[in-house]
Amino acid sequence: MTITTVVAFGLVILGGAATISVTYPARVRAQLTDQAAAASRHLTTMIDDRRFPGPIPPQGDVRLLQIVDDQGRVLVSSRRLEGRPPLTRARPTGGDSRVDDRVCAGSRCMVIVGTSNRSTVYGPVVAYAAMEEPFMVNSPLLPALLFGSSALLLALMGWGAWYGVGRVLAPVERIRQALERFSAEDLSGRVEVPPTGDEVAELAATANETLNRLENAVERQRRFVSDASHELRTPISGLMVRLEAGMEERTEADWRAALDDVQRLADIVQDLLLMARLDAGAPVSQERFDLGRLVEDESGRRPCRLSLTLDVEPGVYVQGNRLRLARLFTNLLSNADRYGDSMVRVVVRGHGDEAVLEVVDDGPGIPPEMRERVFERFTRLDRTRSRDAGGTGLGLPIARDIARDHGGDLSVGDGPQTRLVLRLPRA
Repeated sequence: MTITTVVAFGLVILGGAATISVTYPARVRAQLTDQAAAASRHLTTMIDDRRFPGPIPPQGDVRLLQIVDDQGRVLVSSRRLEGRPPLTRARPTGGDSRVDDRVCAGSRCMVIVGTSNRSTVYGPVVAYAAMEEPFMVNSPLLPALLFGSSALLLALMGWGAWYGVGRVLAPVERIRQALERFSAEDLSGRVEVPPTGDEVAELAATANETLNRLENAVERQRRFVSDASHELRTPISGLMVRLEAGMEERTEADWRAALDDVQRLADIVQDLLLMARLDAGAPVSQERFDLGRLVEDESGRRPCRLSLTLDVEPGVYVQGNRLRLARLFTNLLSNADRYGDSMVRVVVRGHGDEAVLEVVDDGPGIPPEMRERVFERFTRLDRTRSRDAGGTGLGLPIARDIARDHGGDLSVGDGPQTRLVLRLPRA
């Protein structure tokens, strides 16, 4: 791309040089001819009724002036032409009062304009005015200088483009080579950030931030696959043992335990499918509805082990997918019912432009240092593992993903009791 740009500019510059070398002499001669013609016309009016007592004074920038009679004799001239023969033998013909000529002697040339006047104090004469052409107009040095300057400019531009682009792209090439060495097996390396503070440094910093996110995503995916394999292996192994035992003894307890394992497998697969859809950002239908009414309906459908108390403020509307938000609430309610000691309390209220849902239980609580870990997939607190008879370890992560997918968030509130707080934009 750089070579193409330099070549294009080179063609433009060389074309301009060629145009100037062709048109410049003609334009200069035309300007000189106009000046000489004006001086010649003025000179003929000056000798209508008086003679020059001495040399003809300069007429502006024109200093080569002569008055020549019909016999070709110089009657009077400017100081530089005193004692010199006529500038030219050309005379106006065919009824024309003006004649243009160009005379060269060696490398010096001049343009000459003569104007005739038959009623002067000198009689019939021709007033000549001449302008010397600049040396560069007739010298072969002009095109050589133009093309040489163009070539030098083109060479400097090409070198500047090569050097400048090379300096700019060298760090970019290093970044490319560094990125080329990364693979899914090892994303721990980072790109060197140059100390220039320019756009290339920002590119390197952005590349490192992208690598950080990619490494976190890959690590999360690996951990997810490992945890999912572990969670699926346990019920599958138990199911195989119970089925083998059931084939020999055929007791009702073995078949019921096998059915529980199958149900646990189905729950895990269903949660994994929902998480895959949430991660993929699959679009879902949305509607405006009362969050408190949703809580009341879902609480009535699901039997609880513990005493359930609802404190619902009416008219707290949200915009979202009703089924997914219902799944979020049932996950929170199931978690509280599983780990609580004697009661579960659900609060729905409006707070400014937010809709707030709180699910509180009187269980052992969540330590402050574990309040973010409980939202990691397949994470359970050690002291609750023995009490978790049917959880998949995905309930709270799914709930937070649904909350954030709706523009809100889910967190663990402060206090001795377990308090899960959902905040959603209020419709």
